Amino acid sequence: MKITNETKIGALTSVAIVLLILGFNFLKGKDLFSHSKKIYAIFKNVEGLELSNTVLIKGLNVGNVYAIKATDKNIDGILVTISMKQDVNIPKNSVAMINGGLINSSNIIIKKGDATEFIQDGDTLATLEKGSILNEFQSSLNPVLTTLNSTLVSVDSLIEVVGSMFNPSVKNNFTTIIANLARSSASLQIMLNDKTSSLARSMVHLDSFTNNLASNNQRITGTLDNLEKTTGKLANAKIDETLQSAQATMNALKDAINKINSTDGTMGLLLNDKKLYLNLENTARSLNILLDDLRMHPKRYVNISVFGKKDKGNQLMAPLNDTSSVNTPKNK
Repeated sequence: MKITNETKIGALTSVAIVLLILGFNFLKGKDLFSHSKKIYAIFKNVEGLELSNTVLIKGLNVGNVYAIKATDKNIDGILVTISMKQDVNIPKNSVAMINGGLINSSNIIIKKGDATEFIQDGDTLATLEKGSILNEFQSSLNPVLTTLNSTLVSVDSLIEVVGSMFNPSVKNNFTTIIANLARSSASLQIMLNDKTSSLARSMVHLDSFTNNLASNNQRITGTLDNLEKTTGKLANAKIDETLQSAQATMNALKDAINKINSTDGTMGLLLNDKKLYLNLENTARSLNILLDDLRMHPKRYVNISVFGKKDKGNQLMAPLNDTSSVNTPKNK
């Protein structure tokens, strides 16, 4: 049986189409002749993620993105099918996240958990939403752009102010200000040249003062050294012990005053006991009577006359009103 050229061309075309389809699927990361383990992850946003993108665990390529489809018509979630190339143990509490690249395409990174049970074929991984590098760069760039915008506004305002300075009225004001400055500098120069002016005398006095400071530098240094030594001695002095001793002395004095105010000791009885005061007053009164009687009748107590008589006059029963004014009677 002779095969026609048309049959050969059709068969070759069919084989080419099949190889093309198989090669396309292979490039997309789909296994052609073996069944690999499939696991799933549901994301809210898969921006930058495409079919056959890599799936990494600790930087190791363990699989590829096999399929991407919406979970419902409202696209509340996007189901990503992961085809595992390597037989690795993935704990059940592992988390999958999309790592968006700035230049290259995005990939899926699986962070392993610490569970003792592992993901099986057909299980779904937990996911964690992570912004892409471009979004993070844009979010960090926004404050810079805002600051740059405000800076440009400030520069614009400054340019307007500088432009307003070139108005004729403003120019006249600048001319007046410069003329006033020139006159002020000239007046200042005249005052400095005039030695009789107050400014010149002040400058002379200031110069003398600085010269005196320079000439007495050693004395000032010695004074400061003495002051430092004095402060050092004060710091080393036993001020706390002195204050404690003074406090103890004050406490002892306070105790003595309290004892004097009480009726326990002799001083307290002398100051506070009325009976003792009355007895002392009576004793002083009796002694005063005795002294007055001795002055008025000395012969009653001292008799040196051999033939004289003893004075038997009336005895004093009370002290004289003014003993200092009574003259002692003379012996006759």
